[in-house]
Amino acid sequence: MQQAKRLSLKLVLPAIIAFIYMLAAAIPAFAAEGNAGGESLGSTVYVIEFKQTVEPGMQKMLERAYREAEDAKAERVLLVLNTLGGRLDSAVEIGEMVRGSKVPTTVFVQGKAVSAGTYIALNADQIIMQPGSTIGAAAVVDGSGELITNPKTISFWTEEMKAAALLNDRDPNIAAAMVNPNLELKLDELGRTKAKGDILTLSAGDALKVGYAEFTASSVDDAIAKMNLQQPNIVHFEASVMEHIAQFLTMPIVMTVLLIIGIAGIAIELMIPGFGAPGIIGVIGFALYFFGHYIAGFAGLEDVILFIIGILLLVSELFVPSFGILGILGSLSLIASVLMAAPNPKSAGLSLLVAVIAAGIIVYLIAKRFAHRGIWNRFILRDQLTTAEGYVSNANKTSYLGLSGKTLTPLRPAGTIRLGDARVDVVTSGEFIAAGAEVTVIKVEGARVVVALKEEQQ
Repeated sequence: MQQAKRLSLKLVLPAIIAFIYMLAAAIPAFAAEGNAGGESLGSTVYVIEFKQTVEPGMQKMLERAYREAEDAKAERVLLVLNTLGGRLDSAVEIGEMVRGSKVPTTVFVQGKAVSAGTYIALNADQIIMQPGSTIGAAAVVDGSGELITNPKTISFWTEEMKAAALLNDRDPNIAAAMVNPNLELKLDELGRTKAKGDILTLSAGDALKVGYAEFTASSVDDAIAKMNLQQPNIVHFEASVMEHIAQFLTMPIVMTVLLIIGIAGIAIELMIPGFGAPGIIGVIGFALYFFGHYIAGFAGLEDVILFIIGILLLVSELFVPSFGILGILGSLSLIASVLMAAPNPKSAGLSLLVAVIAAGIIVYLIAKRFAHRGIWNRFILRDQLTTAEGYVSNANKTSYLGLSGKTLTPLRPAGTIRLGDARVDVVTSGEFIAAGAEVTVIKVEGARVVVALKEEQQ
């Protein structure tokens, strides 16, 4: 009996131990399953502030921020948005990045999300707005703020906005009304109608009513609380100093100014050498242009090398006769390097055109002021061989007038005579005079000495 009990204990005990072990292993799985519908404990939230113009430098910074969030396996990105808009091409790129990110994005509109900012917000999974903030007014404008009425442009941007709205089941007609002033839209939830000629803008309260915002929040902490995360680990993304510099240097107006400085400085140095300062300033202008684009991730080393080759070719044109071939190749290299380094060749080409015109005016004014120092003076003979400067074009023969001499050769009508100790080439007025005859100088015209028989003068 005792032996049977021992045998059964030996069989049951391992089974009990195995069951306890399996239960212990299953507890975390059950916990994970129970938490699958919500957020995990200690979830990481990346807070990224976007409070400036939508432009290529900002786009590159956001790309790095989202890479960091993905590498950290963050639960969510909170994009704090406050922008008046900017470049549509950059907005499209940022929008694609937001909706394609492995980390879902919540946009917190803290102020304004208008124009391109609205498009970015609509690509997020969730929108939270601060009371008093606005979203909308996404009509396309040019660099001077004038409304663009091109039907193709309006149609394209309207469809982009509608597609972004549909990502999270938002009314696409409202997105279209934010772009197209020709649309009329009745907003039943707001008790008003968006009339033709107007561009729709929504306040935080209105956005909440029409489904363009999920919550309102007074602060970033309040927005995180509304996201219903458990014990969130908040990470505030900080842009590096270099990224701030790159964002500034790649702004369209700054980029154009740098090109003006670069072109004008180098042109002045090449045309009016000796100053030194214009050349140095010009090189600094171009260096800052390429530095900003390189840090932002747009330019590569090959662009800088192509630029240097262009400068060398232009300098060579001044000293090597190539019938303009070196100058043309140098100019093409410079233009190509500037366009290749820019995020958008079309806008870079426009900036370059403006810079060339402005620099041309500056160079003209400087060259006119310092015309006496221009390099063209090396190729122009400006010395005048005047009598006042001590130069004579030929021997002065006026002293021969009235002197008499003897012909050494027959004059037919030209020949040679002797005047004192000098042999002088002379001519007659047309008559023939034999050798050995006495003649008198009757006229001197520069190098031409006219003589006549002495008897005829008497």
